[in-house]
Amino acid sequence: MKKLSVTLAIAGLFTFVAADCGANTITENFSADPLQNGWQIFGDTNLFQWDSANQNLNVIWDSSQPNSYFFHSLGVTLTKDYDFSIQFDLELADITSGNEEGKTSPMPIGIGFLNFADAANTGFGRWMYGGAPNIAELDYFAPGSYSDDTGTHLIAPTLTPTFISNDGFVYAPSVYIPYEVSLPTSQIIHVTLTYTGTNQTLTATFQTNGVDCLEIPPVVLPDDFGANDNFAVDTFSISSYSSAGDPYDSVLAHGTVGNIVVTVPPPAIQNFTAAVSNSVSRVIFTSQPVWNYTLQRTADFQAWTDIVTAPGGNGTPLSLSDTNPPTDKAFYRVKAERP
Repeated sequence: MKKLSVTLAIAGLFTFVAADCGANTITENFSADPLQNGWQIFGDTNLFQWDSANQNLNVIWDSSQPNSYFFHSLGVTLTKDYDFSIQFDLELADITSGNEEGKTSPMPIGIGFLNFADAANTGFGRWMYGGAPNIAELDYFAPGSYSDDTGTHLIAPTLTPTFISNDGFVYAPSVYIPYEVSLPTSQIIHVTLTYTGTNQTLTATFQTNGVDCLEIPPVVLPDDFGANDNFAVDTFSISSYSSAGDPYDSVLAHGTVGNIVVTVPPPAIQNFTAAVSNSVSRVIFTSQPVWNYTLQRTADFQAWTDIVTAPGGNGTPLSLSDTNPPTDKAFYRVKAERP
């Protein structure tokens, strides 16, 4: 279960604590400079250039460069229990593997969610099994090849939503299940990714001029993720992954991305206030559907006692009270859990 706690101290006077309330939707049509609208660049800034005339983002995915991201914080950390959706326009001008000497197998170009602290780590390697934890993105691999004692073998282009667990070792779909689909070049594809937390399923649609042009099967997490496997992502990113240290894989692609719409749920607790009145300690906050809330109390931060539980938030203000607080002092927190 996903848990979120907000702690406040009450000892004669009360301390006001406000929970973060990030935006539910990130919308970017590139009509103005995105770097003035919450977007940032990590890594090689030359790989991402705003095109003010065409109102999109020119992107180079180049594995010969360091890990680089054009990114925007979500304001909330998503796990496999959350609903979310991503939409964007993608137009590839070209994409090839084998752009680095001796590296003929493909690396992915990625658009979707990552955990920024992990992705910014110097040890993060998207090509390395276990080296890139906390990913939920759409990946595309150009055709490539590899050679062994029996000769040279061709690798088909593949397109798939990819989830990688928080330890980096669990994939959905399995790394051995490719979806052999080739993305067209010089054609705008409108991509929609929709993930439902209750059945842990992601569906994807690909359209040109409102007509479906590609099809891949849904990705269902329980097929690969066990009960204890999860991901935690907090950033939307257009990602160019480095092949540094990889003896086999590479990619070089040019294209544009536009009309981004990212929809995520709000934080479980918003608009948080606290008060003491007539010997009653009370917290008031905006609840969210599905979440259950418990007011807890401690005197020493070692053991917490449940005071009152309110099941099933509904998006309206919720009040939780301790009607019999201790006479000395008490510390409170609100625990939010998804069933």
